[in-house]
Amino acid sequence: MTEGSAALDAAGLGKRYRRGWGLRDCTFQLPPGRVTALIGPNGAGKSTLMRLASGLIRPTSGTIRVLGQKPGRKGTHRKLAFLAQDKPLYRSFTVQEMLRAGAELNPGWDHDYAARLVAEADVPTNARIGTLSGGQRTRVALAMALGRRPALLLLDEPLADLDPLARKEVMQTLMAEVADMGMTVVLSSHVIADLEDVCDHLLLLAGGRVRLAGDIEDLLGEHRLMIGSRDLELPPHTVVEARTTERQATVLVRTTERVDANGWEEHKPTLEELALAHLRSARKEVAA
Repeated sequence: MTEGSAALDAAGLGKRYRRGWGLRDCTFQLPPGRVTALIGPNGAGKSTLMRLASGLIRPTSGTIRVLGQKPGRKGTHRKLAFLAQDKPLYRSFTVQEMLRAGAELNPGWDHDYAARLVAEADVPTNARIGTLSGGQRTRVALAMALGRRPALLLLDEPLADLDPLARKEVMQTLMAEVADMGMTVVLSSHVIADLEDVCDHLLLLAGGRVRLAGDIEDLLGEHRLMIGSRDLELPPHTVVEARTTERQATVLVRTTERVDANGWEEHKPTLEELALAHLRSARKEVAA
């Protein structure tokens, strides 16, 4: 990836709070036009990273560039939209008033587009935000974010308060718009199943540090999930995690080659298996 071509580019990025480091020495590049899964446990630094990218807070160390530019004192990059966990909407406003506020506050606002997204979600425009269901508020918040016509969209746990059916419907709508607009998306969620079918890039954080980053298919191809008897020996490889029960051992190894091991079953891991193994491994490193 050439310099300046990344949608989000961090070098030695760190943010320190009074309680300690929220992020530390993070270096990565997120390619444009991709949907990145941002995965990590609570306190891993996901929200801190998004707030740094949006210019809401400033780094303690290192740099971050958004679409080639450092976030400055003038606020959020005009081609970036950030939807925080709490979906900041004025509860006393009607939906129509909220959309009108979007037009007043955002240069380049596409009112017709935002209004269409709300209408397609069957959200009544004369209803006050505070009276809407969680799913309806999410749809309005997404319309507010997409109405900016962003090149980069940051979504911090956007589906956390929705039931499974609403999660699926909102995700389908979002991905359809992403495909149509060709934007870059960073999507954070604790429910990895929400991410598996829609994301093609991964950024995994643990303890405020980058633990894994890259194209998901490439990362899955670099790992093997080995299952066999706990009494079997496994040829030497880079072991990410090994777990055993009374009868069985499950080992995730990092290698691009086929593992030649009699008695072991070799599988390609899922995104969830890959992510959880690396997160558990990182937690053990911290505890050690």
